[in-house]
Amino acid sequence: MVTKLIILAIYVSILFFIGILASRRVKSMSDYYVGGKKMGFWAVAFSARATGESGWLLIGLTGMGAMAGYSGYWVVLGELLGVFISWQFMAKRFKIRSDKFKAITIPDYLQSHFKSSTNTLRIISASVLVVFVVIYVASQMDVTGIAFESMLDIDYRIGALIGFCIVLIYIFVGGFVAAVWSDMFQGILMFFGLVLLPIVVWFSMDHGAGITVGLNAIDPTLTQIMGRSDDWLMNLFTILGFSMIGLGFLGSPQVYVRFMSIDSVKEIDKGKWIALLFTLLTDAAAVTIGILARIYFTSEGQDPEAILGNGGEDVLSMITNEFLPTILVAIFIAIVLSAIMSTIDSLLILASSAITRDFYQKIFRPDLKDEDLTKFSRMVTVAMALVALGIAILLYNLYPDRQIFWIMIFGWSGIAATFCPVIILSLFWKGYSEKGAIASMITGFLSVILFKFVISNLESVGAYFVELDVLAPSFALAMIVGYVVSKIYPPKNNPKEEIPT
Repeated sequence: MVTKLIILAIYVSILFFIGILASRRVKSMSDYYVGGKKMGFWAVAFSARATGESGWLLIGLTGMGAMAGYSGYWVVLGELLGVFISWQFMAKRFKIRSDKFKAITIPDYLQSHFKSSTNTLRIISASVLVVFVVIYVASQMDVTGIAFESMLDIDYRIGALIGFCIVLIYIFVGGFVAAVWSDMFQGILMFFGLVLLPIVVWFSMDHGAGITVGLNAIDPTLTQIMGRSDDWLMNLFTILGFSMIGLGFLGSPQVYVRFMSIDSVKEIDKGKWIALLFTLLTDAAAVTIGILARIYFTSEGQDPEAILGNGGEDVLSMITNEFLPTILVAIFIAIVLSAIMSTIDSLLILASSAITRDFYQKIFRPDLKDEDLTKFSRMVTVAMALVALGIAILLYNLYPDRQIFWIMIFGWSGIAATFCPVIILSLFWKGYSEKGAIASMITGFLSVILFKFVISNLESVGAYFVELDVLAPSFALAMIVGYVVSKIYPPKNNPKEEIPT
């Protein structure tokens, strides 16, 4: 226990040191929210991937690997495609546009792109950001409490509070720069930890004839890459649900604000390869860890969740404690916290920017000085974190059997379905109008709620949409509605400039 606490203390000290260094670069609102748009490709690539993955990668995806078997690798393919399309075809366009508009938030970009004369688009986009970011941050804080409880035997509430204090201190001091630099440090920890762990476990196990034989002995459906059901349509929906998680990388604000912050377009090409390699190796490793845990800890006829926890959430804790010495278990605790905190810090700054920049400054106090706004931003960051912490503890008390990782996906999907279609259409279609964008955002926002709480409960088709989850259908509807409304209400003045390639 002492060793674990020492390692944790070293990890926290590094984060605080990063926050102090970053604070020296925070002299304006642009510095606080996008690092003055001077961030290097290494930092941006690791930060974008660490932010995009969250606690889902280490605890959620490992658990999914244990539950789904080989079909869990569809998540890897989906995320890899999402990251590739985002960096290859969208990042440069978005960087050029956002720099031209001098945008430091996503609502800034949208407001300028559509040459909006009202604040409707800004208000809607900022409001949606706040709602889903709070949900997403609450789920991450919930996972923090779970991690402290399962790996350190520290009470859930105390663990969640400790995590809350750690991340808040370094972003309060250093803002976006601290978030990106700490994300880079945390991303490196995540990368090496996840890539090396399945190798260590494999060589430590009595693996006999191999993984496929081991899974077949437990449940032959675990080796079916095309899905575990006898219903081909159910399998199709499962595959689509797994692979479409990657749609969230095509415009989610917490990821795309990183493209705003990068120093130049040339840096994007360099960062692309780091992002792709990170995604491929870490995602594949996470699923593999889950599969190895299923072979080692369970046998034929056993309920895996009774052994591995809800959704397999205990997989990482169990496998590290079984196969690693104490000091490496302690390092893995830091890695789990890295995955969680690298997402929390980015989301809190994102939500803070929505309230401070897009509500307070642009609508109510356009005359306020940068120095005063930066101070206000810090207060808003603290307030948003407190709300999220309160929600996390409330969920813990009211729903002890909750599957927290699907709450994560719900928050991720809400942000993605609302913003990704708008970002895509604004970058690639000159006929996209402001009214079309508003319609897309409202449709994406409401569709996530509709598919989650209504369609999934229908007797005839509900089970299929549970497998598909909410992102893909909500994303598709938002795209279609945005297109139709833009045809009915075309832009008054189509942009004259060429779309950058």
